[in-house]
Amino acid sequence: MARGVAVLWWGMASFFSLVLIAVSALWIHALRRAPRHYEQEQARRISRRWLIGGGLLLPGVTILTLLIFGTPVGLRMLPLPVGGPPPLRIEVIGHQWWWEVRYPDQGVVTANQLVIPAGQPVDLLLGSRDVIHSFWVPRLAGKLDMLPGRTNRLRLKADQPGAYPGQCSEFCGSGHAHMQLDLRAVPADEFEAWIGARQDPQVEPPPSAVGEVFGDYCGQCHRVAGVSEGGLGPDLSDVGSRPRLGAGTLVNEPGALARWLREHRELKPGNAMPSHAHLPDEQLEAIALWLEGLAP
Repeated sequence: MARGVAVLWWGMASFFSLVLIAVSALWIHALRRAPRHYEQEQARRISRRWLIGGGLLLPGVTILTLLIFGTPVGLRMLPLPVGGPPPLRIEVIGHQWWWEVRYPDQGVVTANQLVIPAGQPVDLLLGSRDVIHSFWVPRLAGKLDMLPGRTNRLRLKADQPGAYPGQCSEFCGSGHAHMQLDLRAVPADEFEAWIGARQDPQVEPPPSAVGEVFGDYCGQCHRVAGVSEGGLGPDLSDVGSRPRLGAGTLVNEPGALARWLREHRELKPGNAMPSHAHLPDEQLEAIALWLEGLAP
């Protein structure tokens, strides 16, 4: 889909650049040429030629050409029926400012990352919990709005395995720039392994001291499979395996989670997570160390 859009765009840009050059050349020629005298009938004939050629034929041929090349590109964007097994369904829900990702048929929930099988069509069911967001992965598909109370469907397909960064493309508040999505296309067997590891995650419970603090200050909003059932914030059951934190704010490297817990208000102003300034650094470090280990 993205390739078709890119080819169409470059074709349009090239064609209309030629139109601009031609019109500019005619304009300059008209300004520089010496005045001529025409008989009234000859002037009418020349006017009719310009009216028919420039006012009817040129726009008509241009619009027809755009329809001929643009219609197939538009059809490829539609979630039309396909032969064989139905496309994989994935729910992507926009929040201020993070992505909730659900695989309803597999019972898997994650956040800010989207893993799909390469070479297979995927249907994304797009919605929003608060304001209007817009889903956009430039190398795979066009943009599609995510509206509260409405589900839009987007068909995409990654021809090759690889990383395909995504971004919210509808201004949705102060954290809009930090609402990025890590989309990764992997071979089919690797995708099945990734799903299988998250269908029944074996999460090691936190040490008692850490568990008490996590339950009081984190578990009310965040879910960790078998530990807490909070549903307001991102699911943390596999947070240790995600490439980035805070929907693209930090690279998920050793120590990044501890920094996020301490500085999230400064790193991503306006995010809904309350300040943890009242908690000792030792407790935050212990929680972060446990969360880093949540990697199926």
